[in-house]
Amino acid sequence: MEILKIAATDVSPEVIFDLSTNTFLVKGKSVVTEVDSFYAPLIDWLEQADGNIGNQRIDFVFDLEYFNIFSSKRILFMLYRLSDLRQSGADVNVIWHFSVEDDDMKEVGEDFACMVNLPFEFINNTLQPELY
Repeated sequence: MEILKIAATDVSPEVIFDLSTNTFLVKGKSVVTEVDSFYAPLIDWLEQADGNIGNQRIDFVFDLEYFNIFSSKRILFMLYRLSDLRQSGADVNVIWHFSVEDDDMKEVGEDFACMVNLPFEFINNTLQPELY
C-alpha cells in the first residue's frame, strides 16, 4: 500500500501513514477550514488499508498542539475507522500526546477514548530544559 505523507503547514498537521514501517502519525496544529479536502484522503487511506493490515500491530500517534471543532469531528471519524480495523483483527493502539501545560488536550483524548472501542495510551510531553 502506498505511503501517505503530508507536510505540516501553519494550519494543518504533518501526516505519515506507512504500513511497512508501522508509522502512523498526525502531528501539529489542525485549524483547517476546508476539513473535508484535508481529512478525506486520510480517512479513505484507512478504509483502503483494511484489507492490507490483517492482525498487524498499529501504533497510531496523535501529537496535536491544537485543533478546531471542525477538525475534531474528522479526527473522531479517523478513530472510528481505526476501531473498524481493530474489529477486523488489527491490533490497534492509539498513542495520544499532550503538553504538560495543556490538560485540555488530554481531556479531549480521554473523551475520544470513551467514544471508540480502542485502547489509548496517554503520553505527557515534557519540555526539554533550556541550556544557558
